[in-house]
Amino acid sequence: MSQFIKIYEDKPSESAIAKVVKVLREGGLVIYPTDTVYGLGCDITNTKALEKIARIKGIKLEKANFSFVCSDLSNISDYVKQIDTSTFKLLKRALPGPYTFILPGNNNLPKEFKKKTTVGIRVPNNNIVLELVRQLGNPIVSTSIYDDDEVLEYSTDPELIFEKWQNLVDVVIDGGYGGNEASTVIDLSGYEPVVVREGKGDPDIF
Repeated sequence: MSQFIKIYEDKPSESAIAKVVKVLREGGLVIYPTDTVYGLGCDITNTKALEKIARIKGIKLEKANFSFVCSDLSNISDYVKQIDTSTFKLLKRALPGPYTFILPGNNNLPKEFKKKTTVGIRVPNNNIVLELVRQLGNPIVSTSIYDDDEVLEYSTDPELIFEKWQNLVDVVIDGGYGGNEASTVIDLSGYEPVVVREGKGDPDIF
């Protein structure tokens, strides 16, 4: 049975975070708040959990474009090739924030993503998910959860999210109402930054 756990963003409870981290370590799936929309994620190192998310999304794991939620910039450098000074300055200016940056992946990518040349990196401005990643010790693979509603693209009410997802995931975190605007996606893997999707983050940050 799925757990519904209330966590306050301004002061996340250590015991509640520890409970969710235990679930992630055991290969569980978790829905959590970010600074944009609610996300569905798992421990990046757990193949079975990654396969479960791919199944839920109806895609093959090797074809999936999941983002990696990291806790800070040093965390990012574990999975991307060395970046130049101007790219680093841009990341420093924008993160934590409502952006997904596409960067060239390095050889440390989990085996499921080895064929990928790039990776989407997120450092959301939300204490709950950042604390989860810190305590877990490695990134969470993340994908946004969509709503079947024709008006709202994303689910914002944690209670309704729990109602809909409780048979598919192990934990739904109630971190208050979420947003319904996704992150701005900027591709930094080429010579020039390219805005792939305009979302909550200012696309003119560079």
